[in-house]
Amino acid sequence: MSDDVVVPPLPTTKPIRLIAETGRAVKGAQTAGFAMPSVETLLGLYRQMVLARRFDAQVTALTRQGRLATYPSALGQEACEIAAVASLAPNDWLFPTYRDTIALLTRGVSPVEILSFFRGDWHTGFDPHAHHISPQSTPLATQALHAVGLATAAKLKHDDVVALTFLGDGSTSEGDAHEAFNFASVWQSPTVFVIQNNQYAISVPFSKQSHARTLADRAIGYGMPGYFVDGNDVAAMYAVITAAVERARSGGGPTMIEGLTYRMEAHTNSDDPTRYREKGEVAEWQGRDPVDRLEKYLTAAGALTDDVRGSIAADAEVLAAATRGAMNETPVLDPLELFDHVYSAERPALLEQRAFLAHELAQTEQTLTEMAGRA
Repeated sequence: MSDDVVVPPLPTTKPIRLIAETGRAVKGAQTAGFAMPSVETLLGLYRQMVLARRFDAQVTALTRQGRLATYPSALGQEACEIAAVASLAPNDWLFPTYRDTIALLTRGVSPVEILSFFRGDWHTGFDPHAHHISPQSTPLATQALHAVGLATAAKLKHDDVVALTFLGDGSTSEGDAHEAFNFASVWQSPTVFVIQNNQYAISVPFSKQSHARTLADRAIGYGMPGYFVDGNDVAAMYAVITAAVERARSGGGPTMIEGLTYRMEAHTNSDDPTRYREKGEVAEWQGRDPVDRLEKYLTAAGALTDDVRGSIAADAEVLAAATRGAMNETPVLDPLELFDHVYSAERPALLEQRAFLAHELAQTEQTLTEMAGRA
C-alpha cells in the first residue's frame, strides 16, 4: 500500500436516515452528519416520486394487458432512483439497469421512447447522447464497467463529468461488479455506485447471496468510501448521493452507496413472488413506503397542502393517459432497420443478409397483394 492512501471508515451499523417511517425528522448519530435537504428540494422529489409511481403502475397494467412483452417494476424503490437522478448535473452520465425505467423518465426520456424497448420495437428507443443515459442493461453488472470506463475517460480529458450507475444486490456478486469497483478505485475515477438492495436477486434472498453485514461493507476492500443508507428515505438518499457526486467531481474518486429498499412487485410480470416470500414480509415493507413517508413529512412542514397534492396527482394522471395513448398507437416498423447502426462501415456479410431479407419481404408483400386481388 502506498503511503498516500487513506483507508476510509466502515459504513455505519444502522442505515443512515433523515426521515423516519412516521414522517418525523431523525436527529443524532443515525444521520451520520448529513443535513436535511430543503423543503423545496424535497417537494420536488416528492412530485417526481408520485409521477414515477403512477407511471410504473400504468406500465404494469399495460404489460398485464399484453401491450408490452415484459416489465420489471420499481414499485417501492422510488426513493433510490429519484434521489440519484436529482443528484446529477445535465452533463453527468447515468448507467441504468433494466429495472430503472422511472430513472429514465425522471431524467427526461419520453414514455414512448422508454417503452419501445419493452415492447420489442428497438434495443434502445432513445438517444443516449441526448439524455446522457446509457442503454438499459439486462446483463448483470456490465453497465458498471461502462460507467467506470466513461468516467475514467472523462477524467483523462479533464471533462467535468461524473458517472452514476445502478446495481442490484444480486449483480454485486458478478465478476463485472468486482472489476468495476476495483478499476474505479485504482484509477480514482469519478464514479458513484448506487446499489439498490431490494432484498431479492429474482427469487434468491439476500441472506443466501452474501454473509456480509451489508453490501456497503465491501467498499472498504476496494479503498473507497461506503455508505449504508435507508433506501426508502429519499432525503437521506439525496443527501448521501449528492455528497458522493460532489466528491467525485472534485477529484475524490468513487463511492459505493447501498440503499436498503424493497421490491414490492414481482421480479417481472412472468414471476410469482408468492413462491419465495411471505405476505407478512411484504406488509412490513409497505409500512416503510417511501412516498408515504415523505408525504407525512411535507404535510407536517406545511409544504404539501391539499391543492399542491391535487395538482401533482392531476399531473400524474396526465402522464398515465399519455402513456396509454402512446401504447395504443401501432408502431410502424421496418425489419430492415435491424441492420442499421451495427457497424460504422457495413460489412459484405451483413449487406448480403440485408439483401436476402429485403428480397423475402418484397416477395411476401407481392404474395399478399395478389391474394388480396383474388379475394
